[in-house]
Amino acid sequence: MTFSVRAATVAAAVRVRRFVLRHPFAVGLGALLVVTGLAFGTLWGEHPDWLGASPLTLGRERQWWTPVTALLVPDSWGELIIALVLALTLLAYAERLMGTLRTGLVFLVSGALGVLVGVGVQTLAWSWGQIWARVDARGQVFDPSVGIIGAVMAGSAYAPALYRRRIRLIGFSLLLTFTLYGGDSDSVYRLFSALIGLIAGVILTSGHAKAAWHRSSYRETRTLIAAMVAVTGLGPLIVLITGVGTGPLAPVIAGLRGIDISGIVDSCADAASDRCVTSVSTAVAAGTGYVLMSLVPLLLSLVAAWGLRSGRRAAWFLAMGVNTVMALLTGISVAVRELTHPADVVTIDRQFPGFSVLAILIPVAMCVLLAVTHRRFAVRASGRAVARFAAIIGIAFVVLVGADMMLVMNATHSASFWPTFGGTLRRFLPTGIGHPGSRTTLVGLPRALHRDVGGLFWLVFAAAMLGLLRGRSMKTADETDRFRAQLRETDGGTLGFMGTWEGNDHWFTRDGRGAVAYRVVSDIAIAVGDPVCLPGDAERTIRGFLDFCDSNAWTAVFYSTHEEYAPAFRGLGWKRISVAEETVVPLERFELTGKVWAKVRQPYNRGQRDGLTTLWTTWEQLPAGLVVQLDALSEQWIAEKALPEMRFTLGGMEELRDPDVAILLAIGPEGELQAVTSWMPVWREGELIGRTLDFMRRADGAMPGVMEFAIASAALHMKDLGLQVMSLSGAPLAQTADGGDDESNAIKRLLGWLSRVLEPAYGFASLLRYKGKFNPDYRPMYLFYADNGQLPAIGLAIGRAYLPNASPAEYMALARSLAG
Repeated sequence: MTFSVRAATVAAAVRVRRFVLRHPFAVGLGALLVVTGLAFGTLWGEHPDWLGASPLTLGRERQWWTPVTALLVPDSWGELIIALVLALTLLAYAERLMGTLRTGLVFLVSGALGVLVGVGVQTLAWSWGQIWARVDARGQVFDPSVGIIGAVMAGSAYAPALYRRRIRLIGFSLLLTFTLYGGDSDSVYRLFSALIGLIAGVILTSGHAKAAWHRSSYRETRTLIAAMVAVTGLGPLIVLITGVGTGPLAPVIAGLRGIDISGIVDSCADAASDRCVTSVSTAVAAGTGYVLMSLVPLLLSLVAAWGLRSGRRAAWFLAMGVNTVMALLTGISVAVRELTHPADVVTIDRQFPGFSVLAILIPVAMCVLLAVTHRRFAVRASGRAVARFAAIIGIAFVVLVGADMMLVMNATHSASFWPTFGGTLRRFLPTGIGHPGSRTTLVGLPRALHRDVGGLFWLVFAAAMLGLLRGRSMKTADETDRFRAQLRETDGGTLGFMGTWEGNDHWFTRDGRGAVAYRVVSDIAIAVGDPVCLPGDAERTIRGFLDFCDSNAWTAVFYSTHEEYAPAFRGLGWKRISVAEETVVPLERFELTGKVWAKVRQPYNRGQRDGLTTLWTTWEQLPAGLVVQLDALSEQWIAEKALPEMRFTLGGMEELRDPDVAILLAIGPEGELQAVTSWMPVWREGELIGRTLDFMRRADGAMPGVMEFAIASAALHMKDLGLQVMSLSGAPLAQTADGGDDESNAIKRLLGWLSRVLEPAYGFASLLRYKGKFNPDYRPMYLFYADNGQLPAIGLAIGRAYLPNASPAEYMALARSLAG
């Protein structure tokens, strides 16, 4: 035990030393903040005037050094902890990207300039009579995060596309939200420092060659939109936690909570007096009922964001509903106050010109963004989950409304049903929208229930929504599990596992001996791969599926189906078109000796010499550090491509998470991820007989030939496991032999032309030639169909299956690529 503790201590010390050596500025800054906070007493509530930055210290006192010293002294213990976390994470990351000297320089320059610009804006706003400037100009700012954020934004220019996009989009969303709602000087200074850091990063990287940044994967798009939905819901919370809430949009939140804005404005009209600050702070702490209802948008936004990240359609509806309702209620709040208290609206517009409109436009903009990206959120809940959600919400609503009405009517005796019912319903809305107030003779628990009935309902709603978002999708897990079991026990071929992917539906024979994975696009039922059954049941399974499609008025086709099923279709009078060739390597003959294997052996040997290692694993077993690198590698690959990401028979990051999918990583000598491949299982009558290659990505700057190294390593590992076959999958519209006998010369010419045109865009033929290095057997795959007259509709349906969520801009990018 003593030895293991000592070894763990030594290992931890080595990691700490390595971290310090790689990030001397970030670590040094953290240590400096601890020292200055203790030395100058700011951690104990003392704030020397000659160290903090403000319009007064810079203007009246002429203390020109304060924009720098304000970056080096924390304001409190809380701010010290936040600054240390930011310094040792985000700033350390920026230091790795930019280098120590650049990071230190940008920290000081962006931080100091951010403070100077912020003070200038604050002084100008003060002269215009702005509330936030009058309230906040009285105190000095001590905030190291101002410089840290500027350095991080500058460092984002050096980051891969994934982190560059996340840092900038999420970072500026948070900064703007804090500025618009909180309105404190720190938030303003951070925003300007971030803008200056962003400009500095662009200047510093102007001489560096960078790949174009075109787009995000579907998963990353969902992540970013979820983050923006969560951030835009933070406004009410920021108004509460800042203790002031004097930002341009804070009056809107106050209006929704029924707070008297005119009293605040009157007390702050001439000077930043103690009465002004007290009025603002008191308005924020208006009671638990107000607080609960103020936090409802945040709560529902966070729930929606959690579901959006998983592509849930219910979360999309919730986010749309929250932002739509917020836009409507904000507009109603402004309109009502204009009718009942016109001086409030005039004063708000005078203090924050145009911000009443901006408060409405922010949720409207979120609705537009969600509408544009709605196809990214297609995972629907099962009918059972929806029914359970509706039952919970219905019961909670009836119980809470009934209980509140009974309490009120018993307490007042003379109250009639409909006025009481209307008053109860208004308690489910923000307090500024026709809220009936809190005047009642109820005391104790009944009074608390009456006051907070609306907040309680929304808590129940949020909990029920979480249950809905965690439930099974409409494409039920039961069917997918059943199809997976069918694959294991029968024979689905080398590509059968694609039938388990999201977007596919499943049909089963009545006796359960056969199954077909398919998806319906424009009334074309596209069966994916081979029918899943034993060889003797193939014809019966195919005919049963065709009858099923006929009963639903669908046109059935089989896509990427192998040659051995041609007799069954020939008996039906169907035709075929060769659409791809699969490359299959029998593992018994996979060797790295001899001339024919030279193109694989050379990069494999080089990888071993260069210190590359491999890891054969599954997603669940991946270390967290490699998961982060894998996400970044994939997003970088996608972001550099202007063309839409293809799906259907081409897997992505989502498919890597399947527990039956094996992952092989090629890792460099410094622990950096250089390449990744994923391998789908191939079962036959209950036995795992091989693996099929699906996902391939290589990192920029990886060793030349790293993919050959990874695939060869995977083949050798599978051979050691006793597997029989390794499929390198197929390449659409690419083949080495002539098509099927049923193809007319016209169709052959059309397919040949289409293959040549698409080659510059997607490189399918090049991919097929690349796979030829592994000396595979070539297995043609066909599109089986009933009638030549159906080919145009079939072609369009298959195109939409490959590009289900492509935007018009992406189709234009594809067209430009093809034209070029």
